[in-house]
Amino acid sequence: MPSLGMVGPYDLNAATIDVFIPQSSPGNYALGSWDGDKFTVTYVGRSDDNLNARLKQHIDEFPYFKFSHALSAKTAFEKECHNFHDFNPPGNKNHPARPTGGDLKCPRCHALD
Repeated sequence: MPSLGMVGPYDLNAATIDVFIPQSSPGNYALGSWDGDKFTVTYVGRSDDNLNARLKQHIDEFPYFKFSHALSAKTAFEKECHNFHDFNPPGNKNHPARPTGGDLKCPRCHALD
């Protein structure tokens, strides 16, 4: 069974985001529901530079989030691609876009060739 490789789930609200992600940094996230035992992934995403601000854009859209920090926009993109292919989340209509100004390709399907 695939793993998101993230911590959480946490309530998706500004106060919780600020506690766990207090500074600007690249990272990944998953949004969805949690029944106390199982987190159901509805959407996966990333931020190339400010995970805190990106997650706040989803407040009131989903009840819970999971997240992980990334060392760079490249590693965040690659993890988002893996999570997209592993979980096929219904909220993601399109393949993850590459970081601005880059020529990265998906490590799984080589989309964006």
